[in-house]
Amino acid sequence: MKGAAVRTVAPLFAMNFPGGFSMTKSSWLCRTLLVTTALALPGIAHAQDAQQQEDVLPSAEEQEFEESASPDVSIPGGAIIVTGRRRLDETRSSEQVVNVLSTEDIARTGEGDIAGALGRVTGLSVVGNGYVYVRGLGDRYSLALLNGLPLPSPEPLKRVVPLDIFPTNVVASSLVQKSYSANFPGEFGGGVVNLTTVAVPDESFINVGMGVGADTETTFSFGYSYYGSGLDWTGFDNGSRDNPSSLQAFLDSGARLSEGQTDEHGLISQLVRDDFAVAQKLGNVPVDYSADITMGHSFDAGEAIVGLVATVGYENEWRTRDIIQQRPEREDLTALRTDARTVNTENNVKLNALLAAGVELGDHRIRFTNLFIHDTIKQTRLSEQLDTNSGDTRLIQDTAWYERQLFNSQIVAELQFDDLGVDLRGGYANSQREAPFESSFLYAYNESSSDPLRQRPRNLLTGGALGQASVAFSDLNEDLWFGGIDLDYLLTDRLGVGVGYSYTDTFRTSSRRQFSIRAPSGNPEFDQGASLFRPDYLIRPPLIEYFDYSLSEDTEGSPAFSAGLEIHAGYGKINWEFIDYLTLDLGVRYETADQAVATLDVFTNPVTEPFSGVLSNDYWLPGATLTWEATPELQLRLNASKTIARPQFRELLPVLYYDPDTNRSFRGNPLLEDSELFNAEARVEYYLGGPDRVSVAGFYKDIENPIETSIQFGDNGTTGEFANAPQAQLWGVEVDFVKYFDLNDWGGVFDGRRFFTIANYTYTSSELKVGPDDIVVRYQRAPTAASNVFVDGSKLTGQSDHLANLQIGLESEDGLSQQTLLLTYASERVVGRGDGAFPDIIEDPGFRLDFVWRQGLDLFGKESELKFQIRNILGENNEEFQQSGDSRIEVNTYDLGTKVSLSLSTEF
Repeated sequence: MKGAAVRTVAPLFAMNFPGGFSMTKSSWLCRTLLVTTALALPGIAHAQDAQQQEDVLPSAEEQEFEESASPDVSIPGGAIIVTGRRRLDETRSSEQVVNVLSTEDIARTGEGDIAGALGRVTGLSVVGNGYVYVRGLGDRYSLALLNGLPLPSPEPLKRVVPLDIFPTNVVASSLVQKSYSANFPGEFGGGVVNLTTVAVPDESFINVGMGVGADTETTFSFGYSYYGSGLDWTGFDNGSRDNPSSLQAFLDSGARLSEGQTDEHGLISQLVRDDFAVAQKLGNVPVDYSADITMGHSFDAGEAIVGLVATVGYENEWRTRDIIQQRPEREDLTALRTDARTVNTENNVKLNALLAAGVELGDHRIRFTNLFIHDTIKQTRLSEQLDTNSGDTRLIQDTAWYERQLFNSQIVAELQFDDLGVDLRGGYANSQREAPFESSFLYAYNESSSDPLRQRPRNLLTGGALGQASVAFSDLNEDLWFGGIDLDYLLTDRLGVGVGYSYTDTFRTSSRRQFSIRAPSGNPEFDQGASLFRPDYLIRPPLIEYFDYSLSEDTEGSPAFSAGLEIHAGYGKINWEFIDYLTLDLGVRYETADQAVATLDVFTNPVTEPFSGVLSNDYWLPGATLTWEATPELQLRLNASKTIARPQFRELLPVLYYDPDTNRSFRGNPLLEDSELFNAEARVEYYLGGPDRVSVAGFYKDIENPIETSIQFGDNGTTGEFANAPQAQLWGVEVDFVKYFDLNDWGGVFDGRRFFTIANYTYTSSELKVGPDDIVVRYQRAPTAASNVFVDGSKLTGQSDHLANLQIGLESEDGLSQQTLLLTYASERVVGRGDGAFPDIIEDPGFRLDFVWRQGLDLFGKESELKFQIRNILGENNEEFQQSGDSRIEVNTYDLGTKVSLSLSTEF
């Protein structure tokens, strides 16, 4: 919204049109769509005089709903026409296809992070750790913005931002736009998610909240952890995880271990620490708890209104999973290669802080926002794995510390000079990810009857099936600078024009250094004695010296890389009501980009030749939306556009790297091309009065050169590679329904209450198109027929055919009292391509039923809110599997459990 305070909106509607034309002459104003300045599109804003408003304003019920429900939304600009029909409902008034989650909508879901809340939006699903899939398209096809500005990613293998790091207490609204318009960046495959942070309050306040939670699979149950440091509960390390002195000296030297000039024993002695390498049993995993405080202050400074908002939130959550992990031996899945049971305990600590200042001076709005998010996972994993070929059992212990951080500082000025709107946006953002002392130890039980120690696990430090010890250190830093200007002008009462320019500069450095410790083989003293020690005793200076341990670096071939993306973009668009009730929003964006990747010269004498590559392209990206208000209640939209999707940074590097999420190695392909998309949509919206509405939409996407993963076989196992498939097509249908029922006539406890139903359903179908003459090009390989790499008709990864959400409940119209049942369903989807003839890995999200009760109460004379939640009432499990005929193996299957939480917040 151009200014968060509602009190500043109403005067805009008292402005007169030039010439003061009459209702008879301009009856089209009764039906033309209103895109209010509350949407924060730098607007061309006009309105009728007071008498004309009186004739065309919605009913009192509609006005009350629209004014109370209008969320604060800040997005990049575009030409807007404000007509005489006053609409503050952004879903209805926007010239594009949008879904908006207001603060109240987010609160109704009860979710703690914005990714969970977005999972309730029509056509959206959340896959993995907070990655949003829009209409069946993977995370590479979605775009995330904060107050209209792009965000850097803290993930080393992706350029997209996981939205689970954004807590809901810093988000005022979330807008999902599914139809492309030229004022948005060109990387707009499935849609854009724009998060708007909290802004200027209407009055001063202090809100304090606390909460506790428990999980039936975790809380007060068995789990694992390791000591770490005394400050781990804060999510910050006290310095004990800093690089050891010997390791830092080695990293600074530029030497390679394979050159044989390094004191390996000195390095080894510092890599394994008691505090990080010893898994400990937790007989009773503690409860989850959280706390937050938000403060706001608003005051007059001359003719200006100044507001300040500050919030700090803390959350400490535990999660234990008892996982079945199997690998097949044969393509028909009738035999297993390995069969493992893994207990994985994670302690997730989140800290967030926001400081925002806003100024409202007449029609001018300035917002200065600073956001800090720190998200840490302390992970301890113990796995028992049976190798069905050898008959040996292995015990694998992993301990890790994943620390992600995002800082964002931005200023947005939305200025209005009569018919001219000026929108200025600029910002800097930094994301970081650190994973120090990521340790893994493998012990093996030798089942040979002749081995006297066959019942005891031993680590022979061979680097293979009989014993391993490795420690890794990862670091990522990404800086993003953004600047943009949007101008729009009302040429006539029916025609507005807009132009804009934006600049984005992203630079990333990422490194992973993994070291393996080995002992000479064939020493009976070690094999029958020292190999039995636990990790901290096994890697001790006396043993290191006595048995002459050696150290190798697994990542010598690809230890680090840098990457950058520089984008210059300009656009022009018009918003034209060329006949009564029919509005055309038409624009074109020109975007030129240079995407560069390079290996970093961390070694004086690198193992492989340095590599650098640049992918440079420029595009004209048109988009058009035609909106027809057939009746005051019925609205139809048609949209067509062209957009793009670029490769991820890591996918362009032709070096081997390991992805811990998929437990597979991948090699990039510098010959990848951008994917180009043609998008089309038809939508019918029927508004029943107030918040009630129903809409039906059909959509189609044609993707040229989609980037997909192929599997290659070699002597050392399978490797994933990236290549452009020839083509993919996707189409689907969406249905959205909102209806409220007044229960006042029922009397008694139902006085002042209403029943609500919010439901949506999406059907999506997608398939790869591979013809007999199509060719695939890969780095340092001969061109080959596409049918040798991809299967014609395969679904796109991550796409569920069916997505459905249902929210039903009761709420009070007089105060806060809301009881909501939330049901979510997603059908099976492919989350990993099978290896060659092996079947794909399938995830079955199934049904999830939640209950949220929000109750306002007077606590010692203070306005308070009590919230009670039950998550996953039906006890739905996480299921990832491969299936061939009647044979099925579990790839990553575990019980999710039911979670119960209670929180209380009080406003002072």
